[in-house]
Amino acid sequence: MDQMAALRAFVRVVEAGNFTRAAASLAMPKATLTKLVQGLEAHVRTHLLARTTRRVTVTPDGAAYYERVVRLLTELDELDSTMSSQQAKPSGRLRIDTSALVAVHILIPALPNFHARYPDIQVDLGVTDRAVDLVGENVDCVLRAGDIVDQSLIARRIGQLAFVTCAAPGYLTRYGEPRHPRELEGDHFTVSYFSARTGRNVPLEFVRDGEHIEIYGRHRVATNDGNAFVAAAVHGYGIAQAPAFMAERLIETGELMPVLSDWSADGVPIHVVYPPNRHLSNKLRVFVDWAADLFAVDAPSSR
Repeated sequence: MDQMAALRAFVRVVEAGNFTRAAASLAMPKATLTKLVQGLEAHVRTHLLARTTRRVTVTPDGAAYYERVVRLLTELDELDSTMSSQQAKPSGRLRIDTSALVAVHILIPALPNFHARYPDIQVDLGVTDRAVDLVGENVDCVLRAGDIVDQSLIARRIGQLAFVTCAAPGYLTRYGEPRHPRELEGDHFTVSYFSARTGRNVPLEFVRDGEHIEIYGRHRVATNDGNAFVAAAVHGYGIAQAPAFMAERLIETGELMPVLSDWSADGVPIHVVYPPNRHLSNKLRVFVDWAADLFAVDAPSSR
């Protein structure tokens, strides 16, 4: 039995919750992974996992064993990083997840610069606005806007997204330009964004001279996708607070017009998030530092 391979297989089964997802994340046949875990259980002479037809759970002995194995593998990875050339030349697969808006308009256009610096890192980019199971789906990190509610994760704030209140010229021709945020509660329509995690609509927020106003307003279109949200604003469905890095380009082309410019919209922090038991490898570390520089330039906190 390859004990190191068996230890890594066991850890992935625990983190993924079943053998099928664990095998897929390791690019290993399920039968091979099963044999490794069975060999490990035979080696330690105890059941580490409890298997049913629907799920895999960790036994009390398995839970204690898992915690020690994770620490051991982390220390080994750190030792390998210190003693190998990877310290100077990071390499390998890096699985990242982010929203479509960030992927299309910020991350993908800048990736040639990243690969020019780190040509041996393969970026696997998951694009979704839904909440991602970082451990179960074997994701190294996610880029997410907003507050991080899961306190079990490690989050590094790398910037802040600014927003611009705007609407399509055709909408303003039909409904007029609002002079105060409260007008959005009765005389206007808004484009609404709802959270993929909670299903709740996110309010428009306005700040001026210490006054803070939250507006939900009436909407004919609500979406949980950033690109669809901006497209709905461009097509005249209502007033929206769109990310500045995208809205300003559309304002320059005349597809959108700024409104309520004497009120500022609250910015939203953006974080790189990763699991606490995931070793911050060289490839992940250089990506996090690069992303922090990228968002400082492409998604500034003020206009």
